[in-house]
Amino acid sequence: MDITDKTVFITGANRGIGHALVLEALGRGARRVYAASRSGIDIVDPRLFRVLLDVTNGSHITAASGAVGELDLLINNAGVATYGDLANLDDLEQHLAVNLFGTLNVSRAFLPQLGRSHGAIVNLLSLAGIASVPIMPAYSISKAAALNLTQSLRSFLAPAGVRVHSVLLGPIDTDMTRDLHLPKTAPAMAARGIFDGLAAGDEDIFPDPASQRLADSWNGGVSKELERQFRAFMLDAPSALA
Repeated sequence: MDITDKTVFITGANRGIGHALVLEALGRGARRVYAASRSGIDIVDPRLFRVLLDVTNGSHITAASGAVGELDLLINNAGVATYGDLANLDDLEQHLAVNLFGTLNVSRAFLPQLGRSHGAIVNLLSLAGIASVPIMPAYSISKAAALNLTQSLRSFLAPAGVRVHSVLLGPIDTDMTRDLHLPKTAPAMAARGIFDGLAAGDEDIFPDPASQRLADSWNGGVSKELERQFRAFMLDAPSALA
């Protein structure tokens, strides 16, 4: 997708990679960018429209989708990440509420607009969804579930002409990773990589140096091969899923 003159909706847009995605979308010539978050955003541009959105709040989601008449691209970026050891189940529930159900519910709300435009959904995921980061188990579990959700949406929405992309991020230099002492990618570089992958039509986007090293092994690996096989099964024998 070339987003020039397109309408884009970005969740979690007030900081970190969400903020960088807003700037990148505007820089690439988007006609209208909806920047959704629980707080304000400091970007001034006539093409920017601020939206109050907590992705765990059904009323917020309904109001946001009702205010957007047309949409070409939905970017599910809003997320939460904390450190722990799974001793507190409330922590896991919070991660699932934002990173899994928030992504699902926002996507469902905007399906009418995306179906009309034959648009796309981009879900920001993580390498932690492929292999758990032990000090962030709740985050890792939620991103693994969100990866599976993305693959499911990809199959279910294909007949409607809506494409679904996953972004498998490595460590990005944001507040979420401030306590991780390892090489990190600047949010602006990751945002460029995401839109480059979208423009290239990549189903799974590896936008930063840490993730790019794994792109070939992922695309040729067992998980991706199983996804292709299961998707073919769905297309060839839809009655078997009834």
